[in-house]
Amino acid sequence: MKRADVVPWPAETAAAYRDTGCWRGRGMGSRLWEWADRWGERTAVVDGEHRLTYRELAERADGLADGLTRCGLEPGDVVLVQLPNCWEFVVVTLACLRAGVVPVMMLPTHRERELGSIGAHVQARALVVPDSWRGYDHQALAERLAATLPGRPRVLTVGDHVRAGNVDLRALMRPPADPSVTRARLDTREPQGSDPAVLLLSGGTTGLPKVVCRTHDDYDYNIRCVVRACGFGPDTVYLAVLPAGHNFALANPGILGTLYAGGTAVVLPSPRPEAVFAVVAAERVTATSAVPSVVLSWMEHVATHDVDVTSLRHVHVGGSVLAPEVAARIGPTLGCRLQQVYGMAEGLICYTPVDADEPLAHATQGLPVSPYDELLVVDAEGRPVPAGGVGELLTRGPYTPRGYVGVPGTNAQVFTSEGWFRTGDLVRLTPEGAVVVCGRVKDLVNRGGEKVSSAEVELLVQELPQVAEAAAVPMPDPVLGERVCLFVRLHAGRSLDLDRVRAALTRRGLAAFKLPERLVVVAALPHTAVGKPDKKRLAHLVAHLVAHRDREDVTDAPRAA
Repeated sequence: MKRADVVPWPAETAAAYRDTGCWRGRGMGSRLWEWADRWGERTAVVDGEHRLTYRELAERADGLADGLTRCGLEPGDVVLVQLPNCWEFVVVTLACLRAGVVPVMMLPTHRERELGSIGAHVQARALVVPDSWRGYDHQALAERLAATLPGRPRVLTVGDHVRAGNVDLRALMRPPADPSVTRARLDTREPQGSDPAVLLLSGGTTGLPKVVCRTHDDYDYNIRCVVRACGFGPDTVYLAVLPAGHNFALANPGILGTLYAGGTAVVLPSPRPEAVFAVVAAERVTATSAVPSVVLSWMEHVATHDVDVTSLRHVHVGGSVLAPEVAARIGPTLGCRLQQVYGMAEGLICYTPVDADEPLAHATQGLPVSPYDELLVVDAEGRPVPAGGVGELLTRGPYTPRGYVGVPGTNAQVFTSEGWFRTGDLVRLTPEGAVVVCGRVKDLVNRGGEKVSSAEVELLVQELPQVAEAAAVPMPDPVLGERVCLFVRLHAGRSLDLDRVRAALTRRGLAAFKLPERLVVVAALPHTAVGKPDKKRLAHLVAHLVAHRDREDVTDAPRAA
């Protein structure tokens, strides 16, 4: 990756962020030994039977940081990191921050297309993978990619079966013989605050993700703000079940936020309720994060199983919007308080306060975590909407970068000349400044020129007692162009037909043109790697159903326009 591909903040803006103390001009890796010196023997990371104290974590991360240098990696070099939730992921991340090597946070589900495209785009020097994961040979995948990517990047492998020619990362993670010597050597090479710290992938659902560069200054500030917003401290036990390479579970507050606060980060590679609640009870978990589809599965499980959630204080839910009625049930069902989250890899993070009253906690997606976050809601012409009006959210601030990496054409469309990032989200702001997400600018069904927000339909459908999960997508139509198709997963033993859905939505005041005109009942909705309903796959499925007149598990409304 060339530094010229990273869009900087304007000099005067950067100076202002430094003057206010948002940016502290230091590498995030330097915090590692601060933690070790302060909380040395306290448990930092738990992964099943593996437990690391803060001191052990610092020593292993330093050992690996030194080892990465011996592998030929230099400060500023980029590596693709594709690991599941495991203790090695934490060590790799901190070692990269310590050595100034820049990790790209890939997901375990990525394959040749994503890894190859991103690897070439950022000129990756190494690929960090498990030997295998869930029956898939990631080491072979990395070897195939390394043979085709420019510069022939090294394959660094975590696992028990490292093939000849690849690097055994666990061996490099051994504590150095003299930790103080290694510590002093790495201290002299500490990255600057303005240097790239991590590369995150945009959360878009169409096409290949774009690359977001987060600097040590801005990511450090981001984490500090979210730790404060969530009330994390030394008594926090955080459970990471969403992919750790995703910004939510990584740093908002996630694993890194927990370590910043002196707590214990517990990593689990699956959000399955049986596994989650066993760990919650065993480790006395106090907080965790989930997307709506995951938390709904937890609620269903709790309703039919005897589980111990007495330690749980907060669950953070984000990724897609909850209906207020559903949000209100989460806390009582799980025995904790709900904090709704609205955020993105590109920067802005909002949280409902830990002590929010019910209207704020259940009907909004929270307040910006920094007083220096700027929010602007505009109409289709880019003009500010009246107070309380719905429009596209634009944002900028101390942890919202000014452009994606190496795509000037895209940046000209997504970022304004004044540095505002166009989120693509339709929102309204409450008088208190809280964000209420109303949908996506492009997540619309264009029914004969009338625009239907998928999120609006989904929120109302979530209120139906039969519905466990819902997603609304456009259905091709020769007359109107598109109609609303509703996919639902029902609670066990429940049934639902389209007439009942339409009647319920009509009673709730939904306009007739917004009512679903096809209902597809499925055993499970497909999801993206981070747990959001996969609208792209659902749209392909309904197009197939229409083309083949497949009526299994489907009901249609009358065809009147």
